[in-house]
Amino acid sequence: MPTDADRSPRSDCLFCRIARGELPSQVVVDDEDLMAFHDIAPRSPTHILIIPRAHIPSAADLTEDDGPLLGRLFATAARIAREQGIADAGYRIVSNVGRWGGQTVDHLHLHLMGGRAFSWPPG
Repeated sequence: MPTDADRSPRSDCLFCRIARGELPSQVVVDDEDLMAFHDIAPRSPTHILIIPRAHIPSAADLTEDDGPLLGRLFATAARIAREQGIADAGYRIVSNVGRWGGQTVDHLHLHLMGGRAFSWPPG
């Protein structure tokens, strides 16, 4: 099980640097536990990334103890979807895991995407 030290912000992590304010971002939510900001390469009209401030490499590194954090991430995604006007038509929440799963930044994040219809299966 990861320790708190394992989850401290990393100097070489893109999302940790954004969370510390070292890199610019278009912030949507910013609190002590998480941050949400617009993706710089959006794949839909609304494409917002939601990250924990703790450095968790991916969903594969979550434990049962992370339940409250996951609840906050998903509740924040739902709130942002309402605020962005995409909740009624529907939206997609994605968390990629590992290279084959499409993860390009090794920091847990949710993609909140909406504003257009999506097909299935993805990819």
